[in-house]
Amino acid sequence: MQLAFAFDVARCSGCMACIVACLDENDLPDTAHAFRHVNRFENPGTTPPTLSFLSLSCLHCGDAPCVTVCPTGSLQKRERDGIVTVNRDLCAGCHSCVLACPFGAPQFPEDRTMAKCDFCVQRIEAGFEPACVRVCPTRALRFGPLEELTRETARKASLSILKSLSSGL
Repeated sequence: MQLAFAFDVARCSGCMACIVACLDENDLPDTAHAFRHVNRFENPGTTPPTLSFLSLSCLHCGDAPCVTVCPTGSLQKRERDGIVTVNRDLCAGCHSCVLACPFGAPQFPEDRTMAKCDFCVQRIEAGFEPACVRVCPTRALRFGPLEELTRETARKASLSILKSLSSGL
């Protein structure tokens, strides 16, 4: 099983509650070190111009490049759920993971060892959602097994296509 986040750009209002929840849950000093980031995009092709938001964190990649390049083995991918974890005691602070990660997930707070999103593993092991998912007021963020999230997304896309086709008749 691979746990994952799902994000619906059409639902995100850009409220940044996910970032605040991440900061609070992980005791992070400021938004520069948050494990989740929200990017804002202006769509100038619409009248009036509209905004879209993209919320990203570590994607816990199937073949995580950060794990592959870590010289100390401080990054590991858990077999049971696919979570990429960090043993900060083993981290040498070399930043190899930063260079390997295309999503900017690795962060280096004040103590100079790497930290990143771990799906709020302590929360999910206690039966709760990650903090960012729990606080999302529009439910733009979801969390669960990748297979279920993929199936649900495909179902919603099919319904949307059918609705568009039937309204055009």
